[in-house]
Amino acid sequence: MYLIIGLGNPGEQYEKTRHNVGFLVVDVLAKQWQCDEWSFDKKSSSLLADCVKPGFTQPGVTQPVLLAKPQTFMNNSGKAVKSLIAKLGLAKAGLAKAKPSLVVIHDDIDLPLGTVKVSSNRGSAGHKGVESIIQALGTKNFTRIRIGIQPATGKPKDVETFVLKKFTKTELLSLQSATQQATASLASLIASLIGLRMVNK
Repeated sequence: MYLIIGLGNPGEQYEKTRHNVGFLVVDVLAKQWQCDEWSFDKKSSSLLADCVKPGFTQPGVTQPVLLAKPQTFMNNSGKAVKSLIAKLGLAKAGLAKAKPSLVVIHDDIDLPLGTVKVSSNRGSAGHKGVESIIQALGTKNFTRIRIGIQPATGKPKDVETFVLKKFTKTELLSLQSATQQATASLASLIASLIGLRMVNK
């Protein structure tokens, strides 16, 4: 089981804001991977979509993937993620063994707009959603896909205000390629971790 978390804030007022790029990416994944419709899980306060990643093949083997959008607001993301890990039984094996199963997708103000970086075992770098997850799980040993939102003019002075503003139309166009790259990164990640062969279509 792979738990893929997209970070963001719930509510219409936060749709297409820079801080919600994690939500945007998992929404695209849900469509591309033909996942089930989003449904609300009360216990974890999260929207969930079940899917099996297409494009991998091995006789008799399917690899389940669960997409999640915590509805706890960004700063309390850890509460939802911890609840989901317990729900899926990943904690039973210990977080060290569960590490490859958790992937968190989020915005990164330190990366240029549209840049995608895959990392693990890193500090939060000031991202409050990631920090909440690290604190809740007691570890930073999980995979992160960081999507750059920094404008061409450089890192803004008032970061909190900037990340809560909506993307411009031009920025959204730039993010399309970033989303495709993030999707490809996830596909490669899952393929390498479970040892399956990716099928080119």
